[in-house]
Amino acid sequence: MSVVNFPVDAILFDMDGTLVDSTAGVVGAWETSAKTYPGLDVTNILSSSHGVRTVDNLVKYCNVTDPAKLKDEAIRFEEAIVNSSRADGRKGIVALPGVRSIIDELLPAKGFPKPRWAICTSATRPYASSALEIAGISIPDVFVAAEDVNEGKPSPDPYLLGASLCGVESSKCLVIEDAPAGVRSGLAAGCKVVGLLTTHSRQQMEESQPHFLVPDLSSVTVKLYDGGVNVSLQLEAHSLN
Repeated sequence: MSVVNFPVDAILFDMDGTLVDSTAGVVGAWETSAKTYPGLDVTNILSSSHGVRTVDNLVKYCNVTDPAKLKDEAIRFEEAIVNSSRADGRKGIVALPGVRSIIDELLPAKGFPKPRWAICTSATRPYASSALEIAGISIPDVFVAAEDVNEGKPSPDPYLLGASLCGVESSKCLVIEDAPAGVRSGLAAGCKVVGLLTTHSRQQMEESQPHFLVPDLSSVTVKLYDGGVNVSLQLEAHSLN
């Protein structure tokens, strides 16, 4: 075990799989979608769709291309995540390990004029807001959702926008991600990237080449200071790429 410390101007968090676990709801939503779109391979979709905008997944897997229908279907899908997250004994949408202590430390810097952290999610704003509320996580002033960018992850757009709204250079930001598409987005934006092993295999995450790889946010400690955030990572021997 080794410890790596470094300062950043701001931290840009992904949401699903990074701050909250919505797996139960996502599984239920795709199972519901399979009734509307017969032939969906839910198992395959679940292994490859995480971290990508709902609208992009609906185009790819359900062949929904009409803009109006795509918008309606995305809303329906994300409502199904919330509604099915507790169905059939599922655990619901919950905060992941290590999240609360990090958010508690960063809470004083969640707002303008100098925000030190942001959430940059592939989810729509209505769903993301609901998921964070259910999990008991405060929403920062800089909150980039699917509808805020023309291209979602793995495009750099979400993290470039997050850095810009925080008033800092993307090269001085840390992105924390659980999905290969999100890692690639952060790297393309020029950010330092920490990958989490909360939703994908080590091999999948290593192939996306984050700068660091840790099990979850319980391996990450943050401390605010006047110029930004000091970050400390507890790394296993094979966690540094």
